[in-house]
Amino acid sequence: MEKVHKTAIISPKAEIHPAVEIGPNVFIDDNVEIGKGTKIYANAYITGYTTIGEDNEIHMGAVIGHDPQDLAFDKTICSHVEIGNKNIIREYCTIHRGTRPDSRTFIGNNNYLMGGAHIAHNVTIGSNVIIANYAFFGGYVTIGDNAFISGGVGVHQFVSIGRFAMISGNGSFSQDVPPFLVGLERNVVESVNIVGLRRAGIAKDTIREIKEAYHILYLSGLLKHQAIDKMESAGFTSDEAAEFILFVKNTKRPIASHRNRK
Repeated sequence: MEKVHKTAIISPKAEIHPAVEIGPNVFIDDNVEIGKGTKIYANAYITGYTTIGEDNEIHMGAVIGHDPQDLAFDKTICSHVEIGNKNIIREYCTIHRGTRPDSRTFIGNNNYLMGGAHIAHNVTIGSNVIIANYAFFGGYVTIGDNAFISGGVGVHQFVSIGRFAMISGNGSFSQDVPPFLVGLERNVVESVNIVGLRRAGIAKDTIREIKEAYHILYLSGLLKHQAIDKMESAGFTSDEAAEFILFVKNTKRPIASHRNRK
């Protein structure tokens, strides 16, 4: 297609690299910056104070940088969306800007957001994350690198989901999910994400330590503070085990509970 379709509406104040492709009926507002190699398909709407990096794909009907769905939001403030490089944002995704002055919604690099995903204000998404169709995140949610969020998952505001977590379809989470775990249903975890860790090339000894930490936290019958003390004294040597312990130690919300799949 042409680099910029004749029906696109682009503010002269927007900063767009000459190598960006812009399809039919795209709308790009004043305070938007878009890096080279990005391709924007028909009917996308990009507004607010939005910065988009290089080599992204933004598909049909996506809305990026629009006002947050927050009744207390002041439309006159400056708040942001920041998107890194090589992300794929599929049809009808919505990504809203921050709700407080100078705050941001942030998406890293190499993420895949499938059709209809909703990213609310002040969400932070790492890199190499897959978010399947119609998953939706409330405000201030944090998603760690390499997480996999299946279709229809709902995540309550302020919840954190750790690195390499895998969340099963239609799950509902108002509690934090530590890194490297499999989450499902309502605020439940069932195991370590062994398949995901193996595919990522995580060493066997590291996986063993994560499994042992999981057992201490969820299956030993200890209270949370007791489990943290035991994990910290267990002699783990891997960065991943330390990451797991630190997540559990620092979370300000309850963490998802263990239950065997029936």
